[in-house]
Amino acid sequence: MGDSAERPKYEFVDINVSGEGAVRTAFANQVAYCEHNGAPITARVVAAIWAAIDAGLDNALARRIVEWQGPPLADALPLRVAGGIHALHLSGTEPALSPIYRGIGADDAGILSEVMRAHEAPLMPWLDGPPQTNEAGRSSNFIAAMLWLARQGLPGRFECLEIGSSAGINLMLERYRYDLGGVEIGPDDPAMRFTPDWKGPQPPDEPIAIVSTRGCDLHPVDLTDPTQALRLKAYIWPEHTVRFERMEAAIRAASERKPDLVEANAADFIEAELAKPQAQGTTRLLMHSIVWQYVPEDQQARITAAMEAAGAEATADRPLAWVSVEADRTVHRHMLKVRYWPGGRAATQLAWSHAHGADIEWIAG
Repeated sequence: MGDSAERPKYEFVDINVSGEGAVRTAFANQVAYCEHNGAPITARVVAAIWAAIDAGLDNALARRIVEWQGPPLADALPLRVAGGIHALHLSGTEPALSPIYRGIGADDAGILSEVMRAHEAPLMPWLDGPPQTNEAGRSSNFIAAMLWLARQGLPGRFECLEIGSSAGINLMLERYRYDLGGVEIGPDDPAMRFTPDWKGPQPPDEPIAIVSTRGCDLHPVDLTDPTQALRLKAYIWPEHTVRFERMEAAIRAASERKPDLVEANAADFIEAELAKPQAQGTTRLLMHSIVWQYVPEDQQARITAAMEAAGAEATADRPLAWVSVEADRTVHRHMLKVRYWPGGRAATQLAWSHAHGADIEWIAG
């Protein structure tokens, strides 16, 4: 990548590619992706990490990055490292990082080289798992999808299941209030309020209710534990200050009543939940955001098979739906898609969405 000031163009690459050259490409791709999504400081950190390695940093941390065995882009390798670096800054452990996070000119590669040497041991565990980018703003998409499903004639009472729930912030969506293009829904005294920049026609204005929420994660985060909460904050891009405010609000909400969150892999969780009885007059809804790429292919297949099997048994008064907000890296945006049963038709795209729910372009009509 060379000099950290160089900013490569974003190009479409197969996120599942691994092997020689894939790590370099992943870092270049992540830099451009962050810049395109309004995160220049994060882009600067990611660029500097690779620049330090490119300039000769050679320790166990650097070698593990360079010799990454899996697909580095699908594994979000650059953001795993950047999360660890951000945690050092947030905790005040490494003051040398301050110029970068304050947006002041500095020798980025030199700073990161010293930081990655001095903090090699604490940074290594950050490579062990994918980022947990829990963001409450994404729940606006889920609510919009529920409104649309209700307009299609499905019961407006939703039993929500989420995979990759991280800290369960989106499992608390019934405690939030939303203004979606002028359609308002939620409690009058909410834990958080969301008014995404709405483009396109209004979503349907239908009465809906969240009957229950339950989620899973391989490594659930307890928001009431300050150490675990710090780890989650470290994955927030520092430019997005409103997300830190939302995180504090989520911590307060979880302290009042924790979300229903269990430790399990996604396939096991969905298979078990779908096997449970479903109340008449409710829509059972699987939802997930920015998580599918982290689910192993065998589990993706199991989830798909389980949903289709359950969908084949779905009825008008006990329907099933699947809502997702996942990346389309060809256009740097995220697609809100929905599939429902009975009917079993192919997924319908309802909207384009910002990764953190800052804006939504409704295209479903």
